[in-house]
Amino acid sequence: MDLKRVKNEEKLELCRKYFLAGFMVLPLMWLVNSIWFFNEAFRKPAYDQQKQIRSYVIRSMIATLVSITIMVVWIVIFQLNRASWGATGDYMSFIIPKGMA
Repeated sequence: MDLKRVKNEEKLELCRKYFLAGFMVLPLMWLVNSIWFFNEAFRKPAYDQQKQIRSYVIRSMIATLVSITIMVVWIVIFQLNRASWGATGDYMSFIIPKGMA
């Protein structure tokens, strides 16, 4: 979709929908929202809906960073402790690697 052809009200609604979709365990939507609407929020001449779009873009950027941080922390904790968690660690694994037991 070319944002140049979309009315400002529709841009705001689309930006809001992408932001809300991120809460449905789709943090990639926040990243897409941040990238896609960055120019609309910060580089275009001012218009009425721009302030709201800017707030959604900023919140999407923050949510992206928080969700990526949480995922990386969980992956590191899980990879370091899976073997010591015994059966519980095995139940949470799709593939049980050979090696440390």
